[in-house]
Amino acid sequence: MTEPLLDLRAVGVRLGDTPILRGVDLRVGPGEVVGLVGANGSGKTTLLRVAATLLVPSAGEGSVLGAGLKDDARFDVRNRIGLIGHTPALYPNLSLEENTRFVARLVGAPAGVVGAALDRVGLAGARHRRAVQCSHGMQRRAEFARLLITRPDLVLLDEAHAGLDRHAADLVAFILQDVRSRDGGAMLVSHEHNRMEPLVDRVVELRNGAVRAWEDGA
Repeated sequence: MTEPLLDLRAVGVRLGDTPILRGVDLRVGPGEVVGLVGANGSGKTTLLRVAATLLVPSAGEGSVLGAGLKDDARFDVRNRIGLIGHTPALYPNLSLEENTRFVARLVGAPAGVVGAALDRVGLAGARHRRAVQCSHGMQRRAEFARLLITRPDLVLLDEAHAGLDRHAADLVAFILQDVRSRDGGAMLVSHEHNRMEPLVDRVVELRNGAVRAWEDGA
């Protein structure tokens, strides 16, 4: 049986005395893209942070890319995880090219991939613009360029369509198809169900801190 890339079993997270996640069971298998929906404040971002090994759960167990959620081995798999959150994770005073080149150097990618990645996401003409001078959509494109360079095995996208026009939104599909083709997996959080559903294999809902199968309109 193929091992899941993400395997969460009865995972719980508390913020002080407040439970955020309660008994979450969720698996993402090789080549699978899972959509995640839920109301504002339901814990979707918290769940992605657990999956990215950035937050150790207070209850339950599981693994990410074979590493236990609470084991030191989780630090060794972080370079195989690509997380794009609500706020672009760019150095504001560096140009888009400098931000992208920095990541390329970290993973040992050849210098030539930077220009190719920026061109693929439509930023070739803005490569020298500082990130702080760019729109949210442009910054999001730069983060997609970094995913093309790092080629993570697990992609986690939090409202990836936010701020993107129709043409840029096609990049989300491209990123997901790329990770699928490498037998990687992904989780896609989105409030735009019409954009999300064609891109995913199944949709789950986070409600009352737990994951359940999603019924549109329920």
